[in-house]
Amino acid sequence: MNIENLIRRNIINLKPYTSARSQNLDGILLDANENAIGSTFETDLAKDLNRYPDPYQLKLRKSIGEMIGVNYKNILCGVGSDELIDLLIRIFCSPSKDKAIILEPTYGMYKVACDINEIETIAVPLNDNFQIDFQSLNENFSSEIKLIFICSPNNPTGNLINAEDIEKIVRSYNAMIIVDEAYIDFCEEGSAANLIKKYENIAILRTFSKAWGLAGARLGYCISSEKVISFLLKVKAPYNINKLTEQVVLEAIKNCRKKDEIKNIIISERDRVYKELKNFDKIYAIYPSDANFILFKINNSKLILKRLLEKGIVARDRSSQLNLENSIRVTIGTKEQNDLFLTELKKAADELCK
Repeated sequence: MNIENLIRRNIINLKPYTSARSQNLDGILLDANENAIGSTFETDLAKDLNRYPDPYQLKLRKSIGEMIGVNYKNILCGVGSDELIDLLIRIFCSPSKDKAIILEPTYGMYKVACDINEIETIAVPLNDNFQIDFQSLNENFSSEIKLIFICSPNNPTGNLINAEDIEKIVRSYNAMIIVDEAYIDFCEEGSAANLIKKYENIAILRTFSKAWGLAGARLGYCISSEKVISFLLKVKAPYNINKLTEQVVLEAIKNCRKKDEIKNIIISERDRVYKELKNFDKIYAIYPSDANFILFKINNSKLILKRLLEKGIVARDRSSQLNLENSIRVTIGTKEQNDLFLTELKKAADELCK
C-alpha cells in the first residue's frame, strides 16, 4: 500500500509554514520578535519562557521514544489526543467527500471531530462482546472510507479489542486505521504499536492524561510510520506544545516508577470494585475492564446518577450510546472514594430499583 494514495492532494503539495525556531533554538536570537529581556513568570519548572518552544519537539519525542522503545521519528506530540485526531482527519479526509467509520459504542470525540471537518461518519456496531463485527464492517466499507477509528481499550466499555482483529483490519482495508490507546497503560500487553513496523496505514494514539495523572497538562502522542509523522509535522501548528507542558512531561518520564505504583493501585481498586459490583443484585450487566473505569447497567440509571450527585458523587451517564441503555460508567478513585460510591450506589439501588 502506498500511504500517499490515501492523503489529500493539497496536503501532499502543502508548503508548511517555516517558523523562526524551526531553524535555530540557540544563539543570540533576534529573529522571532520575542521579548529578549525575560519572562514575567519566574520558576525553575520551565526556563526561557520568553522564547518559543521547539516546533519539532525533539526532547519530548526522544524521551518518549526511549521510554517505549520506538524511534523518535515515529512519534509526534499533540495537545492531548484530540488535536492528533483532528490533524489525522484533516490529512486524510477531504471535506464533504470522504468518510470515516466509527466502531460504536466508543469515544464520542471521533464523531465530533469528523463533524467539525464536514466528514460523514458511518457507525458500525461492535458485536455483543464489544469486539469487531467483520460482516457489518464489510457491508459498510467503501472506497469513500479513508479512516477507521478503533479504541482499545474501548471507552466506555473498557475492553481491549482483539489484537488479531486489529491487524486484520490494517492488512485488509485500504484506509488509515487510527487505534486510540489512551488506556493502554493499564494493560500494556494489549498494545498494537508493534504493527507500525509492518504497516504504514496505522497510527497509534496515546496520552499522559490517564495512568500518568497529567490530564491538566494536555499532552498526547501519535506512533506511526515516518511518512505519516512527516505529514503531521507538516500540518500541525508550529508551536503546539508549550514549554511548561514539555518540562512537566519530561520530569514525569524520569519518575516512571511512580506512574507504575499509581497504576497498580488503580488496577487493584478496579478489580475490587468490580467484584463488589458483581454482587449487587440490582445490577443486571457489568463488563470486565482493561482500563481505569467500569461500565455497568442498572434500571433507573438516570435517577441513580441524580441520587449519587446529591451525595457529591459524579459518575458518567452512557445510556444514550448505541446498545448501552441504562449504563453508568464509573472511574476508579481512591479507596475511600470507591467505598463511598459503593455504599451510596447500594442505598440508591435498593430504593429506586425495587
